[in-house]
Amino acid sequence: MFTGIVEELGEIVGIEPQGDSVTLTIRGALVTQDAVHGASIAVNGVCLTVVDVKDEAFTADVIKETLDKSGLGALEPGSKVNLERPVRLSDRLGGHLVQGHVDGVGEIISREPGERWDVVTVSLPPELGRYLVDKGSITVDGISLTVVEAGADRFSIALIPTTLSLTTLGHKKPGDPVNLEVDVVAKYVERMLGDRS
Repeated sequence: MFTGIVEELGEIVGIEPQGDSVTLTIRGALVTQDAVHGASIAVNGVCLTVVDVKDEAFTADVIKETLDKSGLGALEPGSKVNLERPVRLSDRLGGHLVQGHVDGVGEIISREPGERWDVVTVSLPPELGRYLVDKGSITVDGISLTVVEAGADRFSIALIPTTLSLTTLGHKKPGDPVNLEVDVVAKYVERMLGDRS
């Protein structure tokens, strides 16, 4: 479980094809400080399992299912990625509950720069629209964000200077893919209400 508060902007330093999967090597000095084999680290919002740690970098295997249903397949050596270690029960919950299970991939539609912040509009797979509400939570590339305006096939978010400088959303352009995870609470509420007869 994560909070969507990015700890570090990491970098892809290696991609090794393994048939229909890949092994990623990701540099991240902070997140590797206490990482061990089997630990979880969210990479652009995708929960990956650490295989090895060496020289401030870790490796993780990414299977076809994850490559097909997230934006990780579009990464290249040199790509910047958002990194977050799992929350501990004693930590503050600074964002919202994030599982690291991507629900779909959106695309940056537009950016409207303000004096110190940007409003970004992102496309939304139609099946996810029912989970978004104005001022609700969404995870974009692993970042816990507040929805400014929710539509059936798109939503907007406002990015403060900290988000712009410390995450991948400061560099993404229209046309770039982003991983999306809707609020898990909304999915549970839908399931509970749907089971009523």
